[in-house]
Amino acid sequence: MCRLMGFVSHDKTTFPAMAGPGFKDFVALSSIHCDGWGVSTIDHDEEKAHLVRAAEMAHTSTQFDSAIADANADGGLLHLRWATKGLPVSENNSHPFVYNDFTFIHNGAIYPPSALDEFIDPDFSWMITGETDSERYFYLMMTEVKAHGFVAGVQRAVAIIKEHADYSSINAMIMNEDLFIAVAEYDPERRPDFGGPDYYDLHYRKDADGVVVASTGWPHEGWAALANHHMLVVDRTSFDTKILPL
Repeated sequence: MCRLMGFVSHDKTTFPAMAGPGFKDFVALSSIHCDGWGVSTIDHDEEKAHLVRAAEMAHTSTQFDSAIADANADGGLLHLRWATKGLPVSENNSHPFVYNDFTFIHNGAIYPPSALDEFIDPDFSWMITGETDSERYFYLMMTEVKAHGFVAGVQRAVAIIKEHADYSSINAMIMNEDLFIAVAEYDPERRPDFGGPDYYDLHYRKDADGVVVASTGWPHEGWAALANHHMLVVDRTSFDTKILPL
């Protein structure tokens, strides 16, 4: 189980600036979600995402502090990992995952991870370097995006998991230079024992600076809820947003 944050902005900025004064409280969640962290950025006019990640606790990591300070961009994803039982703690298993200008993060667990293998195009399956369900989820998305386009591909990937695998949550964020999509799809009854009833909820804020989306567990009052079984789609040129069913 993990914590997610993503933003897209009109001008280059940082995670703390977009998240607001509660950002330090978000990072403090890594005291539990302590099995790795990752930061990716992709500006709206770039062709390749940038990635820094490590298999260590974020709030005690000087490398994390440097990565956050250096992540000055108009789009980015941040992930705090709490490893699913049985999956190793390693850099290859840390999020985000990237392919060209696509970058992706996931919160939850898909059982078994191998349930997705048959649906991943060989053009992508050879790229898998870790053991996680999350990396397979990403390349399933890439398979469906390749076949059907970004928005429809994300919807189809979620539908495949819902039909063919067991899961607690497949909450995810994925962006490229054109779009930012946040997926809310989870079973609220399968949250971790310590997690409150809102553990899997995603919230977002849209203002003059851009759009930011994040998991719960830290102060972010006034943000709008993204309803379960829906996804938020943000156009990175117009900043138009829409919410679509899953």
